[in-house]
Amino acid sequence: METMYRSIRILSVILLVILQACKSNMHSTYHLNDAVPGAVPELFAPSLVNTDAVEINAVFNSSYTELFFTRIIDGSFIIHHSEFKEGNWSQPKPIPMYSDQNSESVAIDPSLTEDGNTMYFLGISPEDRSKNSKPDIYSSQKVNGKWQRATKVGYPVSTDDYAESYPVVVADGSIYFTSDRPGGLGKRDIYRAQYLGEGKFDTPVNIGSEVNSEKSERSTYVSPDERVLITGNTYTDQGGFAVSFKKNGKWQKPSHFDLGETLSKDWIYFCPYMSPDGKYFFFSKRYSNPPDSGWKGAVKGEVYWMDAQTIMETKKK
Repeated sequence: METMYRSIRILSVILLVILQACKSNMHSTYHLNDAVPGAVPELFAPSLVNTDAVEINAVFNSSYTELFFTRIIDGSFIIHHSEFKEGNWSQPKPIPMYSDQNSESVAIDPSLTEDGNTMYFLGISPEDRSKNSKPDIYSSQKVNGKWQRATKVGYPVSTDDYAESYPVVVADGSIYFTSDRPGGLGKRDIYRAQYLGEGKFDTPVNIGSEVNSEKSERSTYVSPDERVLITGNTYTDQGGFAVSFKKNGKWQKPSHFDLGETLSKDWIYFCPYMSPDGKYFFFSKRYSNPPDSGWKGAVKGEVYWMDAQTIMETKKK
């Protein structure tokens, strides 16, 4: 009997050590060895993500083994990729989404399926960029550990004459995105397209007047379970972001939440994103010179993160 108890104690110690090791490993993996942020936004992953270049919209895969963000290089918006291997994050490298890598193109706002094998993003191919075409939704598949050249998601998601942007894929493979297509409630609305399988989608459905307004809805995040939606705050004059919670299957009117810092009118706030565990809120800021010069005049782009508790508490109000 004593031998059995001794064996149980030894097994318990071993399990405790394993659990502590896993906990430590997940902390270093997820947080990239940075201190955990509080209610005040902090620069995310300095030197790895944020450099002297223009960087925006960092996202993880669901297992926290891959990190993606966009960096502007020589006029092109290029998705970069870092992997967690042997206890460290690799130096970010660009993912060549288009065959023509020498001409200007756009690959931005990545969103990953839960299995981590499909990426959706806002894209403008080099050919379309030369024609000043509007953005479409593209997808890339991960095959044998390597991301493949992207292809445009077909109609009825992408269209020839209208802009589609900010794709967000949810748990069942469906995507939310914004578009200025006819029939909307404002200049640009948020739509949901049900996934049908084999890369096909049903006709996109406007998510309704509670979220969409006569104004232009823009960068949007939707949680995988489709219970939380965060978008640019066009509902009050406070700027920043607003959050909507789904109640009885219906999105509620978004409410502005405190971002934890004084918002600067010289910076554009966009690309809301929640970590897969829902604990942290990420967003991007862009500064252009002059301020009204948009992306052409962008001289600084940064990714920030903060504790998401403030956002979740909005639901209680």
